[in-house]
Amino acid sequence: MSTSEPRPPMSKADYVYSVLLEEIRSGRIPGGTALRAADAAKRLGVSVTPVREALRRLEKDRLISYEAHHGATVVDLGDEAVAEYYGLRAVVEGLGARLAAARITPEELASLRELHAAMVADADRGKNERLGEQSRHFHLRIVDIGGPAFLGAHARSVRNSFPVPAEASLWLDDGQARAQLDAHAGILAALEAGDGDAAERIMVEHVRSAGEHRTHH
Repeated sequence: MSTSEPRPPMSKADYVYSVLLEEIRSGRIPGGTALRAADAAKRLGVSVTPVREALRRLEKDRLISYEAHHGATVVDLGDEAVAEYYGLRAVVEGLGARLAAARITPEELASLRELHAAMVADADRGKNERLGEQSRHFHLRIVDIGGPAFLGAHARSVRNSFPVPAEASLWLDDGQARAQLDAHAGILAALEAGDGDAAERIMVEHVRSAGEHRTHH
């Protein structure tokens, strides 16, 4: 008999927060959009109270701001924020790759290789729209392996703090997709060799190149 406790149901505020967070993170609600509590409540089938709680959490995440006479507005992040975002990701995910090289198990490496192979297959079939989310999983798995106590949570917090519209994904560009997949292959080789220096260097270059592409497109 299982002794694990049942998971509590998601509260209405948690539900609203998770929906709005994903819509902002994916760019479905773009920067500069006004978020009205009453409208969100009606759309999501809840009262205004959990929406207001969710908006306070999004403000704490710095994804929305409040202005007099305008209410809540999704933050519109410029080029400086883009550079800071990818720079921070490079540091956190680079460290995760370095640490992962010293502790990755054969099973974990095999799982990463399976994910990479699926991405290559999708790229070959022109299914680029799936690659962005797969890449997210690839990166976060590595960070979780390298830093399960702190880094994994930090990496997710950083990624959730910056909306990347699906149509802006560099994975939609075939040339960029191939370059990114080559970088993933290099990271995998470094992890298999236990070479933390190489794993960190390739990851940092990989993330920074994505930032440069985003800034210039």
